[in-house]
Amino acid sequence: MFEGFGWLSITIFLPLIGAALILLLVRGDDEDAHRNARYAALATSLFTLIASLIVLANFDGTEAGFQLVETVAWLPDLSISYTVGVDGVSIWFILLSTLLTPLCILASWEAIKKRVREYMVAFLVLETMMVGMFCALDIVLFYVFFEGVLIPMFLIIGVWGGGRRVYAAFKFFLYTLLGSVLMLVAVLVMYWQAGTTDIALLMQHDFPFELEFWLWLAFFASFAVKVPMWPVHTWLPDAHVEAPTAGSVILAGVLLKMGGYGFLRFSLPMFPEASDFFAPMVFWLSVIAVIYTSLVALVQEDMKKLIAYSSVAHMGFVTAAIFSINEQAIAGSIIQMLSHGLVSGALFLCVGVVYDRLHTRDIERYGGLVERMPKYALVFMVMTLASVGLPGTSGFVGEFLILVGAFQASTWLAVGLASGMVLGAAYMLFLYRRVVFGKLVKEDLMTMKDMNAREIAVFAPLVVLVLWMGIYPSSFMEPIEPSIQKLIGDYQAALAAAESRDAGNALALLSDAATALGLK
Repeated sequence: MFEGFGWLSITIFLPLIGAALILLLVRGDDEDAHRNARYAALATSLFTLIASLIVLANFDGTEAGFQLVETVAWLPDLSISYTVGVDGVSIWFILLSTLLTPLCILASWEAIKKRVREYMVAFLVLETMMVGMFCALDIVLFYVFFEGVLIPMFLIIGVWGGGRRVYAAFKFFLYTLLGSVLMLVAVLVMYWQAGTTDIALLMQHDFPFELEFWLWLAFFASFAVKVPMWPVHTWLPDAHVEAPTAGSVILAGVLLKMGGYGFLRFSLPMFPEASDFFAPMVFWLSVIAVIYTSLVALVQEDMKKLIAYSSVAHMGFVTAAIFSINEQAIAGSIIQMLSHGLVSGALFLCVGVVYDRLHTRDIERYGGLVERMPKYALVFMVMTLASVGLPGTSGFVGEFLILVGAFQASTWLAVGLASGMVLGAAYMLFLYRRVVFGKLVKEDLMTMKDMNAREIAVFAPLVVLVLWMGIYPSSFMEPIEPSIQKLIGDYQAALAAAESRDAGNALALLSDAATALGLK
């Protein structure tokens, strides 16, 4: 155990330090200032990525508990501390956040031309909040980072977004804030009930079922909006359409995973009886989301909106898997979240490549791009097939494990999710055929240039990781398995203890009744 600051804290706060230096040292609004801000942000994010790889190197994948724990007294009078650590559930999400941030900065290199300094600062602050949230082991600290993500993302959408950016930014902010206010009330209740804000201790605390019921609903209100689950998903298409390309990448790649991570970190271990009680409701909402949003995606004419609805469908797989609560399903949910973070991020980057050239996202405006942009067509094809779940890609591993786990929980659930896979293949292949294939007849498309070296550098690590995860998934699954086994073991033990307690209470009531009737 570390006392004080170690590599985790360096990973969390290095982007914040870089943001402060950019604000202090980069002056002016000319091209030199823009270039300095870009290079400073890129260097900071790359150093943060290196720090996160050092964290991964020091992580023991055979241990189930929290590792690399760092604790500093924060509000000692209230028993609230700055406590961070990692386990198998959180380690890959930290790496996902630190990987996507430098890629987003590279992708914004030429696309963002106004207020570049502020844009880079917003992205670095966002990175600190994302990494901090996945590392937090104090529930108040978690809430601070969880809500802190809203501010830079609100600015990224509202300042650098499209024509309806202010509407989309406020809708995103209000939806997510409303659910989080309920979670804050639940956090206060848990603190008064358990006397601690330490997440590890709260996992061991036995909350009464009547209280669990309401706490679960409060946390669900926040996490369901973040995932987002049907019917509180309507903010996502608007936010994606109006956000700049890099904003969409982070929104789909990391922010949507905050809800799934919250279910794994809080709902299952802290409220096991309520999770078991509400699991059928989550199954129904997940299947509706998968089928409904897939059908909506089929009729979209905007590329970003289509991919946004596909994200809702893919996250429906994740929520169904989490509450199936078996090893295959939960492992599949984590792999699916990682895969979706890479694949959906890459798909939004693919949209950004052609948008930078033609300044439109309408599917009808494209066609025959393979003739002018073969490199782009190849990358787009790999990511499309990964989104569909082709064997050999990361999408297949996650969806296969989820279907195996869902079938163990419920046959109809597996059938519903499988139908979503068929619809997913339909809308993604439909998109690819209309954009890439066909005859090149539009004059403005005939002058479009293929991807340059910077764009290839952005896509290369994503393609490698998608194929690596699909071909050799055990390298990603081995570190998470001990934590999943512990999570399921504790969950089942809690349900068994509750069942035993209920049986004991029933026997006591029968005994009292027999005594009252003179039968004993």
